[in-house]
Amino acid sequence: MSSFLNDMLTRAKADTKTIVLPEGNDERTLAAAEQILADGIADLIILGDVDAMQKSSYNLEGARLIDNKTAPEREEFAKKLAELRAKKGMTLEQATHLMDDELYFGMMLVKMGMADGLVSGACHSTGDVLRPALQILKTSPDAKMVSSFFIMNVPDCELGHNGTFLFSDCGLEVQPDAERLAQIAINAQNAWNSLIDDAEPVVAMLSHSTYGSASNDDSNKVIEATRIVKELAPDMAVDGELQLDAAIIPEIGSAKAPKSAVAGKANVLVFPDIDAGNIGYKLVQRLAKAEAFGPILQGIAAPVNDLSRGCSAEDIVGVVAITAVQAQH
Repeated sequence: MSSFLNDMLTRAKADTKTIVLPEGNDERTLAAAEQILADGIADLIILGDVDAMQKSSYNLEGARLIDNKTAPEREEFAKKLAELRAKKGMTLEQATHLMDDELYFGMMLVKMGMADGLVSGACHSTGDVLRPALQILKTSPDAKMVSSFFIMNVPDCELGHNGTFLFSDCGLEVQPDAERLAQIAINAQNAWNSLIDDAEPVVAMLSHSTYGSASNDDSNKVIEATRIVKELAPDMAVDGELQLDAAIIPEIGSAKAPKSAVAGKANVLVFPDIDAGNIGYKLVQRLAKAEAFGPILQGIAAPVNDLSRGCSAEDIVGVVAITAVQAQH
């Protein structure tokens, strides 16, 4: 187990939060729930067929099991949802119908203060998870947009923060312009601060160019995004545009960008688009055997996190721990 995951588990247990798992009909969810409950990582509300969950081979004692299609909260939640979405034309009948959707019902549990966060995605797409989150919970007051990140833990690595990096955005924003790329960087710094206690974020705005070594629309976008970040968050340790090696390897950073306070020291890597980010995290995960936790969503008013549909039960445990720590903030 990585030191990062061990830290997340320890912190989650120290101040227990209630997390919704809407995919109670998925065996990986139930296996993860059994471990989470046994280890005291979080209190759980699990949505699904209650009878089937109770008859499963997994020990779910201590969890609250709810069938959202018959739950007594449906009427209250539907009225609240119709009120929240009234300006968008949602009727009570439409809101009541949405209570059949476990993700909408789960988000309402968070909205109504009955839970602190939600983890889903083993059986749902990112869009399925994000849509009700934005409609019901909306963005946090200090965020102008929602983006995502991965925490990457590279074994036997001294770069970054002892092998720990935050990669953003690898799963949500497809082709951000300079302003949105700047917001991703600010979100990423905030995400690092919420999860990593013992190191300050050092943010590199990545490109195929370092300090003008190439000049084109793509590198200019990163240069402009860096300028915007420095204007919006002048105390942030951020620099760009930087090539990956200049961002994380001290000797190369000092050679390519000798006056940079970030070059060679970065632990937060902001990718110029989703292609670079998605390819980058998967290369590190597969070739460097890194642990990859995410995609974690940043910028929503309450912790909601997405899972890969190829996730394991162990992945779900880790993301629930991260979600619980986010809820503590």
